[in-house]
Amino acid sequence: MTYNNINFPQTRMRRMRYNDFSRRLMRENRLSVDDLIYPMFVTEGSNQRESISSMPGIERLSLDLLLAEAHELYNLGIPAIALFPVTSADKKSEHAAEAYNPEGLVQRSVRALKKAVPELGIITDVALDPFTTHGQDGLVNPDGYVINDETIDVLTRQALSHAEAGADIVAPSDMMDGRIGAIRQALEAENHINTLILAYSAKYASSFYGPFRDAVGSAGMLGKGNKYSYQMDPANSDEALREIQLDLQEGADMVMVKPGMPYLDIIRRVKDQYGVPTFAYQVSGEYAMLKAASMNGWLDEKQVVMESLLAFKRAGSDAILTYYAKSVAQWLQE
Repeated sequence: MTYNNINFPQTRMRRMRYNDFSRRLMRENRLSVDDLIYPMFVTEGSNQRESISSMPGIERLSLDLLLAEAHELYNLGIPAIALFPVTSADKKSEHAAEAYNPEGLVQRSVRALKKAVPELGIITDVALDPFTTHGQDGLVNPDGYVINDETIDVLTRQALSHAEAGADIVAPSDMMDGRIGAIRQALEAENHINTLILAYSAKYASSFYGPFRDAVGSAGMLGKGNKYSYQMDPANSDEALREIQLDLQEGADMVMVKPGMPYLDIIRRVKDQYGVPTFAYQVSGEYAMLKAASMNGWLDEKQVVMESLLAFKRAGSDAILTYYAKSVAQWLQE
């Protein structure tokens, strides 16, 4: 028998794959509960549990039910949740004043969560789309263009109100230029020196966000509008590195790449280039695809979810926002 590979049979790559124990010993990346952040939708009222048709298994919860869920998540070992409000139509406005109302839904929820489960990390979304009548992440001028600097003023007030309520991490997801620096300066000025900033630095103008907009009620407000003038073009990669460099210089503690699976190359480039805490968001559209295929019996849900999240880790993610966080935490205990 002749061999074209000069290293064979001295080197057989399959030897280490033969046994389970040896596969475990050489495993390069691992997924643990410490990697998980659970996004949650909070709504007004009491004992309210609303299903989301485009996200089977995910619900909008009133604060009382959200607190009960938070206890369960903490007991599962999940380090943090990300909070997203469902704002009633009567509280939406052109100038998004409800975003920084100290008695707003997010602010009340943060205070209640920190009292009930103080060791659970609370991440709040800093963006205006849940609070605007037009569904954009910022203020708009008469031409419908999202204006940058005036939006930053409102975002800064919003972030401060979250920090004052007790949020551990404020997460600007709006993609306005310069907002990280403004928020960091404001936090320092008000002595919130330990409030972390998770910057959505590489947030793409993606079509994978549809179910999320259904969940928070901004889809109808946005209508046929789009966010191309501030979210990133999916065709661009180098631009993401510039955005991240600027946010780090302005005071971001962590950076986010969103969406997740279609942008694993961005995660890898960011981690290789900067070596900073790099988070990824397995967004609503990704969840919906996996859930729908699983419900139809086309995919093994547990196996594909675990594989997809491991891909995030392999690409360089330090933490993953995923609607599967609770399920994964339970699977990891099996």
